[in-house]
Amino acid sequence: MISNEQIAMIRRLFHAEHWKIGTIASELGLHPDTVRRALGTQRFKRGRAQRMTLVEPYLDFIKQTLDAHPRLRVTRIYEMIRQRGYAGSVVQLRRVVGALRPTHREAFLRLNTFPGEQAQADWAHFGRITIGRARRHLSCFVMTLSFSRALWVEFFLDQTLESLILAHVHAFTDWGGVARTVLYDNMRSVVVDRRGDLIQFHPRLLELCGHYHFAARPCRPRRGNEKGRVERAISYSAIHSLPLAASQPSRT
Repeated sequence: MISNEQIAMIRRLFHAEHWKIGTIASELGLHPDTVRRALGTQRFKRGRAQRMTLVEPYLDFIKQTLDAHPRLRVTRIYEMIRQRGYAGSVVQLRRVVGALRPTHREAFLRLNTFPGEQAQADWAHFGRITIGRARRHLSCFVMTLSFSRALWVEFFLDQTLESLILAHVHAFTDWGGVARTVLYDNMRSVVVDRRGDLIQFHPRLLELCGHYHFAARPCRPRRGNEKGRVERAISYSAIHSLPLAASQPSRT
């Protein structure tokens, strides 16, 4: 006999994530016949399955939101996804949230984003250039929108906090808007101190967040792959930039 939680998980994996019965059985350590009984597809009307498609595009977003805020009310989640284009009812959403609400916190990495949801930013070294008699380090600030891949590239002679803030202002001005979240590496101009999940952001960065109404989010330590979009944007910038230095650009 399996629990109601397992039944809900089986139905979510089958109907929402489109896993095969054999995959579900193998992953959960169950017999395929047990999975088929839990699905009970003959008890559900086809019309209800069709209505579920209204929620499906937002399942990843709902999961991430519940992972970060397990006790968040359904009405608040409804308002959040309605602003992102959801056209279904709160009653339908309530059933989905009840099945997805975690009983404990788990690490979660979002694989896709909505328009304007996330930007990723980072510095890259582009070797040295000669200015007069001096050889100066050349740095490149890169910010890209995760959904549209819109790109902002700006070169500086340093990687100071002032340059970081100025680059943000220029990017937001050029785009005519601001992403809801900006994902960073754990650079010192962003993260002053970090102890596990306890993060102390730089006060000047928080002022910038407060002014432009976006949230700063650093990658987990040694998880640079979490901001793969900006990493690819840096490689793209290196290929399409003039050969400013003989050395290859490297990530900060």
